[in-house]
Amino acid sequence: METTEIKKTALKGGEWIIKETDYKDVFIPEEFDEEQRMIAQTCTDFINNEVYPLVERLDSMQEPELMPSLLDKAGELGLLGINIPEQYGGFGKNFVTGMLATEVLGAAHSFAVAISAHTGIGTLPIVLYGNDEQKAKYLPKLATGEWKASYCLTEPGSGSDANSGKTKAVPTPDGKHYIINGQKMWITNAGFADIFIVFAKIEDDENLSAFIVEKSFGGIRLNAEEKKMGIKGSSTRQVFFEDCKVPAENLLSTRGNGFKIAVNILNIGRIKLSAAAVGASKKVISTAVNYANERIQFGRPISKYGAIRHKLAEMAIRTFGAESATYRASQDIENRIEAYRAEGMNHAQAELKGVEQFAIECAMMKVEGSETLDYVVDEGVQIYGGMGFSAEAPMDRAYRDARINRIFEGTNEINRMLTVDMILKRAMKGEIDLMGPAQAVANELMGIPDFGDETNELFAAEKKAIVNFKKAILLVAGAAVQKLMMQLAKEQEILMNIADMAIKTYVAESVLLRVQKLVDMRGQAACQEYIDMMKVTFNDAADNLWIIGKTAINSFAEGDEQKMMTIGLKRFTKYEAVNTKEARQRIAQKLIAENKYCF
Repeated sequence: METTEIKKTALKGGEWIIKETDYKDVFIPEEFDEEQRMIAQTCTDFINNEVYPLVERLDSMQEPELMPSLLDKAGELGLLGINIPEQYGGFGKNFVTGMLATEVLGAAHSFAVAISAHTGIGTLPIVLYGNDEQKAKYLPKLATGEWKASYCLTEPGSGSDANSGKTKAVPTPDGKHYIINGQKMWITNAGFADIFIVFAKIEDDENLSAFIVEKSFGGIRLNAEEKKMGIKGSSTRQVFFEDCKVPAENLLSTRGNGFKIAVNILNIGRIKLSAAAVGASKKVISTAVNYANERIQFGRPISKYGAIRHKLAEMAIRTFGAESATYRASQDIENRIEAYRAEGMNHAQAELKGVEQFAIECAMMKVEGSETLDYVVDEGVQIYGGMGFSAEAPMDRAYRDARINRIFEGTNEINRMLTVDMILKRAMKGEIDLMGPAQAVANELMGIPDFGDETNELFAAEKKAIVNFKKAILLVAGAAVQKLMMQLAKEQEILMNIADMAIKTYVAESVLLRVQKLVDMRGQAACQEYIDMMKVTFNDAADNLWIIGKTAINSFAEGDEQKMMTIGLKRFTKYEAVNTKEARQRIAQKLIAENKYCF
């Protein structure tokens, strides 16, 4: 890609709210190249052949060596080193390719958690923040799986407030070591990890520092495996550091930079979690369709009934939306990484800056992906009926394993508030011009509505709706900032309302852009079910934005101001009438005919 093209398409994070995006500039999953599809197929074959036959044994936790042995096999296939640079034994593939592998492996229940912890939060801190010596020492062994990685951030008293951790690192008098003491909890892979990325405060520092700690250093004690609601096969333990002696050269990055490392690694973890949730959703939908086609009631398969078809279609629509938005954001990150590299940054710096630029979208997609999967598994249980509640059927495990995703990588409530906080902070810094467009929307309320010219263009209604949905966000957010000012930071319900408006608009726009591109690639006749999914998405988004926006307005506005804003919101959340029943029927019929998720 030419540098000029990179700069043209590499938008800033959050800019989608005030800028129009051309469908030609977004990436859609239908554009994966042959090599990427081969990697995805390797991941699929691996979980089908190696993981699924062992899920019961994994969940029983009776064989501590079983999960590490699977990671060894994944390492032999190169699945642990997809995003590790080639010079350190990895494949050095780009961000989007790593996302695709994460999506496919996301359907692998507890194994998905183990491999994500190893390749993501366990390995990436060294890839992105390690010095040359640290990378050369650790990455080759992490790429093969010879060493397994874990990430030690959370403490009993510091969850969402990560920087309040109490674990201490004290330099020895000769300055050659740090002595670490403290307690970490909910540590994935702790039972078999060789390497721990440990966050601790050096002496009385205000901010955390990060360390690469080898199990062989000693002074590490593990509690018994936690008994959990789901992901039972994932090793989760408390880790105690008791006078753990760590060489000074194992300080990761610089002193006091640990909190920034944690935040940036969590940004990557958030969007990767969304990809994993999409992969799990697709697997559950395929399983549910299979069952609906086989289960006979009242003389015919339950897939013949409208209530079941509604569920299957809605599961697919939401998954399609989450997938569209996840890969749109992923390619935006990739474009920004390439732009930074073109400016002379090394790959690690460029990836850090690229992901940081799209931290807003990472937080939004973490929420959308996890809540989509939650909806899908819940309806999966319902389609199975009584068997859905049985531990003998697959929905039991899918349902329980999904629940953690709304807590992992920062709770969804925290991510919603972070979304709005980051948008507003960038606006205050002048990085995104929100105030001008917000004021323009406020002025528009005083004028005569622009009904526009009706057109027969295929996507005219959706293009107009997206413009208006963004005005609805600006209307509510702008008025909330003006009315509440510094108090807004304490109004968590309003912040979450604004975040939900942003998420639903981003997903709707992503679906529109994907369907536009598909129609351009395949023609309208071949894309009927995709157009149906788009129209249902917009129909429901319009209704949801109206309800959410009204709730927010009523929380801080009164009298004539409240009435005027409500009228404006109603104007901005209109969308053409859609027969969603028939649209869902067509989507479901496609799924039923293919007997799997097929979009």
